[in-house]
Amino acid sequence: MSDVTRISEEGSAGVPGDAPDPSDDERLAELFSFLRRRLTGEYEVDEFGFDPELNDKVLLELIRPVYRHWFRVETLGLQHVPADSGALVVANHSGTLPVDALMMQVALHDEAHRAVRLLGADLVYQLPLLGHLSRKTGHTLACPEDADRLLRKGELVGVFPEGFKGVGKPFSQRYRLQRFGRGGFVASAIRAGVPIVPCAIVGAEEIYPKIGDLPALARLLGLPYLPITPFFPWLGPLGLVPLPSKWLIEFGEPIRIDDYDPIDADDPMLVFNLTDQVRETIQSQLDALRERRGPAFPPIF
Repeated sequence: MSDVTRISEEGSAGVPGDAPDPSDDERLAELFSFLRRRLTGEYEVDEFGFDPELNDKVLLELIRPVYRHWFRVETLGLQHVPADSGALVVANHSGTLPVDALMMQVALHDEAHRAVRLLGADLVYQLPLLGHLSRKTGHTLACPEDADRLLRKGELVGVFPEGFKGVGKPFSQRYRLQRFGRGGFVASAIRAGVPIVPCAIVGAEEIYPKIGDLPALARLLGLPYLPITPFFPWLGPLGLVPLPSKWLIEFGEPIRIDDYDPIDADDPMLVFNLTDQVRETIQSQLDALRERRGPAFPPIF
């Protein structure tokens, strides 16, 4: 894929030429073919449960309109995403609900033509339906063993080191990175010998402005937090509709770790310093990207 169709170093993603729309007969034939493969088991699932066909033809199709038309996502720096080799994408996490993970997944699939294998929290896989869907879309538990196996296979792996501290922080702390944990993601990158691609996501902070919390009810439900927003729980289900903020997603220049040996992953000071470097890089990206975007809700006309 050429640099023109992906993205310039300074501008937003290029838009490929429109393909001719398939006829109704072709769409129907494709649908029947898809259903036949599903019923007969003629599809592939990898060792982690990833189902590429279901992901491409069903799950991503459901969230793509939100990406394109609701949040109007623009991507920057796609030339920094390896075309066919392993890398670890490290991003900020925010938005009360982890919608940013879904938008990053669409961005990498549609713009960089890479399937990203996100590392999710334990809670995701304790919920039967959500855990099953996460596996189907290529994601897995955030543990060193799974991360190492995926990276060594040449996969693009995504991680949000802030975890629930980032996604559940109050609106008053928007775009301020929270602590990055112990740096296990850096150790995995060192062991696999792959670059770290810092990723900044601007837009998610405004979709569900968290102005309060219900900690007692959250503990009762086994949740890390139960947010109060200007619209939830006051408007009931309508309060779950995200606000249509303008999004920018930027993939920064990879942080190379070629000079390190796998054994260096056991050096806590080295891991700490690299973790801090990644965090500072993403914070700098966020500050610049937020200024570049301007208002979260720009006028349509």
